[in-house]
Amino acid sequence: MLPVDFIVQLRNLLPSDRLLTDPVDCYTYAYDNSRKIFPPAAVAFPVTAEEVQAIVALCNDHCVPLTPRGRGTGTSGGSLPEQGGVALSLERMLRVISVDPANRVIVAEPGVLNQSIQEAAKPHGFFWPPDPSSAAYSSIGGNLATSAGGPHAVKYGTTRDHVLGLRAVTGAGKFIKTGCYTTKGVVGYDLTRLLVGSEGTLAVITEATLKLTPLPQARSGLTAHYRDARSCASAIVRIMALPETPSALEFLDAGALNLIRGRFPDMVPADTGAMLMIEVDGPSRYISALSASIREACRNTGLILVEEVADAATLWLARKTLSPLLRDIAPKKINEDIVVPVSALPEFLEELAQLTSRYGIANVNFGHAGNGNIHVNLLVNPDAGDEMSRAEKCLNEMFDLVIRLNGTLSGEHGVGSEKRAYVSKEIDSTTLVLMKDIKRVFDPRNILNPGKLFPG
Repeated sequence: MLPVDFIVQLRNLLPSDRLLTDPVDCYTYAYDNSRKIFPPAAVAFPVTAEEVQAIVALCNDHCVPLTPRGRGTGTSGGSLPEQGGVALSLERMLRVISVDPANRVIVAEPGVLNQSIQEAAKPHGFFWPPDPSSAAYSSIGGNLATSAGGPHAVKYGTTRDHVLGLRAVTGAGKFIKTGCYTTKGVVGYDLTRLLVGSEGTLAVITEATLKLTPLPQARSGLTAHYRDARSCASAIVRIMALPETPSALEFLDAGALNLIRGRFPDMVPADTGAMLMIEVDGPSRYISALSASIREACRNTGLILVEEVADAATLWLARKTLSPLLRDIAPKKINEDIVVPVSALPEFLEELAQLTSRYGIANVNFGHAGNGNIHVNLLVNPDAGDEMSRAEKCLNEMFDLVIRLNGTLSGEHGVGSEKRAYVSKEIDSTTLVLMKDIKRVFDPRNILNPGKLFPG
């Protein structure tokens, strides 16, 4: 329950059609793709940076929790208003402020969809490389919050690599500007890279200056079919040792392939136990040679066949349908996005198989293998005896395995609330204290997305 005087002041900041206080209306903003529910007491829809600043300042004055939110596509609970308060939906901040092809820059507000950025850049011969599977309906504000990646991050990097500067409002209600308009600049601390990936815990981004990349002249695709996951993982190591990096290198295990066979029966041979989906891009004159090099790197004793992709669009459609299809196997999935060094992939997949077998947990794996980013899906039925307890123990040991292999607990989904209990496995206590001190500088009253990122 919010104080009456706070609600009165909030209503003075926004017109009635941009403020929700009825619990039924607010419920739409109570969940994200983690499928957990925490209703806010109010939902505010600013359309200008000044309105964002006024709302943040008001919440700061009254110590009211404020949870910034994009389109709610995240899987880690980062946009859940766990402590109630106000959900700050940025979905109506939809301006593409400028497109500057001469300097390869686009400036936009946080509510603009990733797909809209691509559509604005394409006529000028450019694109913005971050391409999460939710690109058609996720906002760039959400992409910035978690430093989203996607299949093409193996060559082009994640969101953090494609942001030049930001305008934002700190938790104390102060406007800040970070970074610059040029690709080179070393004046002061790099607060831009600090804010990207901070999941709305430090400041609310109101404008982003994004770095564009020229569209590739040509693309080509291959699929490589293997008898088992280990031989497939060994091929990944060889491919990533080549002088030229593929633009996408996706791994699918037997469980993922069975899901695809169920939807696209003729797409995957019956004896394929693991598969790579490979894309190369660049100047037309290089594509053939690069494809040949990758084809050779794919060869090992477990290879069944390598083939060119006649219809790449269908192949990528199949890959993007995997996540929702998992619910055909079990009512709940524990979806992790761990990363290990590419050279450790064979060992990781082998030990993961042993872990899931020992705990009796169904498991499907796929993901961005070129940078070691595997989406591990533990498939469980919460109503089936002690299955959830076994899955949690399996997950805990899997995270220990990831850290032992010099990996990280999240590559692109963020920590949010889903992974915070495990953060101390990766970050030592001294560093955690420093991070919390930084949080206090930006957000002295701890109103911005309180409780996220750090263990309790």
